[in-house]
Amino acid sequence: MNRLENISRRHFLLAGAAFASTAAFASDPPGNSIYKLNARLIDQDGRDFELSSLRGKPVLASMFYTSCDMVCPMIFETAQATLRALPPAERKDVHMLMVSFDPARDTVAVLKDTAQKRGADAQWSLARTDDATTRKIAALLGIQYRKLSNGEFNHSSLLLLLDREGRIAARTGKLGPADPAFVKRVHPLFAG
Repeated sequence: MNRLENISRRHFLLAGAAFASTAAFASDPPGNSIYKLNARLIDQDGRDFELSSLRGKPVLASMFYTSCDMVCPMIFETAQATLRALPPAERKDVHMLMVSFDPARDTVAVLKDTAQKRGADAQWSLARTDDATTRKIAALLGIQYRKLSNGEFNHSSLLLLLDREGRIAARTGKLGPADPAFVKRVHPLFAG
């Protein structure tokens, strides 16, 4: 693929992600906790955990797949920029959850390799689960995806903020530098 085709593909994917993200903003975030979902996941270190085990601290959440070479790396970069934009006292208490769309290919070893390549430390959970649970998590987060015949995925690119009880407090579809309006929504979760 030449550089022009790669740029065109990237613009197409970004436009599609922006369109899908816009649809997610049309409705209010659900008031119920995603922790009500009985979901078991496995992280990049092979640890089995319940989604509800994240209760008690703010969580930045998104979804991805490791073989994505366009939008998913940008989701990681945006998540990292968002964490860096927080004051150190808040940053250390926010957990980052990234759930794979592609549990068939995103094994624990692949997630571990991706975590190392993306600089995802112990504050991050790159997780996988079965297909049915993946779909349920995506639905609760308002993230749309579908698998293409070539094994790639079309998907929305959202970063969500979950409050301490797992309710969606904010979402952004902006990729790249931290979204100031989104970052601002983190601060009240530390008040009191």
